[in-house]
Parts: sequence; C-alpha cells; structure tokens
Amino acid sequence: MKDITASTVLAARREPITLRTADGLSLVGELALPESRPPVATLICLHPLPTAGGMMDSHILRKAAYRLPALADLAVLRFNTRGTSSERGTSEGEFGEGEDERHDLAAAIDFAVDRDLPDRWLVGWSFGTELALRWGNDPDITGAILLSPPLRRAGDADLDGWAASGKPLLALVPEFDDYLRPDEARARFARVPQAEVVAAEGARHLWVGERYTRVALNEIVRRVNPAAWPLPTELKDNQ
Repeated sequence: MKDITASTVLAARREPITLRTADGLSLVGELALPESRPPVATLICLHPLPTAGGMMDSHILRKAAYRLPALADLAVLRFNTRGTSSERGTSEGEFGEGEDERHDLAAAIDFAVDRDLPDRWLVGWSFGTELALRWGNDPDITGAILLSPPLRRAGDADLDGWAASGKPLLALVPEFDDYLRPDEARARFARVPQAEVVAAEGARHLWVGERYTRVALNEIVRRVNPAAWPLPTELKDNQ
C-alpha cells in the first residue's frame, strides 16, 4: 500500500477544453473524467480570487481533479475565469469584479449540459463561492458546495434565492477563516433552511495541508456521491 499525498495524480481521462461566453470570450479549462466508467456526478469548480492568485490550479481544485475521477467516479470541470492565467493558459478578457464572471459560469454550465454530464454541482472556493451564490442558482445545477465563503459580494438576496430554490447548499467554513468563521456563517446561512454549515476544525481560509485537503474532498464526496465516502487514504501498489 502507498499513501495518497499532495502530489498524487490518479488515472483519469483529461481533456483540455475551451469555453465560449455569451459576450464573446474564450476561457481555458480542463475536464477530467473517470478512466473507464461514466461519471455519476459532476463538479463545476470555481476558483478563488484571481487578483490574489486564484486560478483553476488552486490546490484543492487541482487535487479534486487529480483524485476524484478515480476515487469517486466524478467528472471534474475546472476553468480560468476571464483574464486569469494558469499552466493551462490564459482566459481572454479582464477581471470583472464578480459581475461579468456571470457569463463565465453560464458558459461552464452550458458546456456541462451539452456534454450530458450528470448531476451537476458547483464547487466554489472563496471568490468562487460568490460566483456560485450570485449566478449559479440555475435549473441545470443540483446544488452548491462552498469552501471558505466570505459572503462579501454575495448577500442576503442571493441567499434568499437559494432558499426559495430548495437546492442543497453546503458551506465548509474553516475554524480560523480570515473572513467568515463558523458561528457567523451559521447566522448568515440561517436564512436558507436547507443549508448546512460544517466547521472545519483547525483549518484556515486556504486549506493548506493534506489533512485539510482530505476534509474538503471528503465533505464534497459525502454530498455528491455518498457511496464513495469516505475516501481512501492509501492505494494498492498497482493503482
């Protein structure tokens, strides 16, 4: 047996993709699929703030793409929002302060629908949670999982929209988050009856460390494909 570590990359079908927005931009991304089976559900990943270094390769999202197609039969769609760069390349356009990015998220949802990817969930991290809450309450989306939601750009009206939708909403809130900690998060999300707030003991906003990566990925899988939960921490030598 061998441990799953920060550098583990498991087998998957990985495809570079380009998303086309309604306002005429091309966005770079990647779709990772289980190697030999159809996916049972889909994660559409929304990265942290690009002006602070957020991108499709931000580590939790990258590790989701590296592990979850193999361990949980999930499709993982990652992309750079407008004006954002990563190893995959740079998406056209300029940072839109969370407003123009509505078109980016719509393009990702349309891509997932066009590819017939099943049971589509949003996974936002920090700035990405703001996009999910503001622009992701869409008929083609099952629900949303929010890592380190700051609730700065997204407000009560957005939360009320999710409450009315009845769609599942999970907030993973680090104990020592820089912007919104568990008690305040419970108070803010109380207006969404179906929302669940999970406090990540010891974690901080950036989820640094394999321990916290495992917490985040396990909570995602527990909601999206509970049959694959809990995730293994070791692999057979031939995997």
